[in-house]
Amino acid sequence: MFIGIDHGTTAMRFSGGTGQFKISREDARAFTTAALSLICPVQEIRGIALSYSMGDGITAITNIHKVKNRGVRSQDGAGKHIGGGTRVFDEVAQSGIPAIVIPGLHRGSPTDPRFKAYSHQASPEKIGIAYEVCAGLGEDVIVSDVSSNTVTLLVTAGKLVGAFDACCFAPGTRHGALDVDAIRRVDAGECTANEAFQHAGVHFTLPEPEQLRTIALFSAMECAALLLLNDRARLALAGTLAPLIAPEVAALLHREVTTYDEWCASRGLARIAHDVFFGTPEILGLKTDL
Repeated sequence: MFIGIDHGTTAMRFSGGTGQFKISREDARAFTTAALSLICPVQEIRGIALSYSMGDGITAITNIHKVKNRGVRSQDGAGKHIGGGTRVFDEVAQSGIPAIVIPGLHRGSPTDPRFKAYSHQASPEKIGIAYEVCAGLGEDVIVSDVSSNTVTLLVTAGKLVGAFDACCFAPGTRHGALDVDAIRRVDAGECTANEAFQHAGVHFTLPEPEQLRTIALFSAMECAALLLLNDRARLALAGTLAPLIAPEVAALLHREVTTYDEWCASRGLARIAHDVFFGTPEILGLKTDL
């Protein structure tokens, strides 16, 4: 059995085979590897692939024992540090179970250099999403992950081309880009940039009737932008909001849109674990370092 662990914004999701479970990031602070028995007996686990934070300290899919600082440049930055993901990472590292850490997409990644105008493109769990979607739709896909934040990725001929991160373009329910008002609040000392980012989602900026319609519009806009680089790509949505906004995204783009649920990332990570531990040397253009 191979397990994928998704370090999401609000929860940690665990998938393997036909089993899955999730716990809040707060509850994850008490995690032990014994919890993996909810999927299968721990002694039957042959490998784990996990994501952690932004994954901007590594560029390859890396053996957990080769990773420094859990694969991140810093704990500071966009997002909320709770401690659950740290606990899960350290428990897996100490478990004796073979494990790999997935990188995020950033300036050191083998993506189109034009996307490196921004320091960060996507966090590691999005690699799991892209891999799972490619397994179902083929090697040319655009997938937008829509939930607390919105991140959209392009894969062409089986390789990651680039992505739009949450702080650059489309809002999610909680997070979004810093607009003029947010920058003014930061400059006035009313909040930090990270606090502004965490309150830039539609739940904080728009009345409820407009929230889902807005996320659908911006997600479609990101997909449309990436279609400039591959107009053959099939379109997909993943995440908790995917089934809610898929009809409107399809109508805006005049294209078929396939939906995946909130388990897409952890399932894709489990798929990566299986393939890497069976000898696949490269995943979506990312090298492996075992």
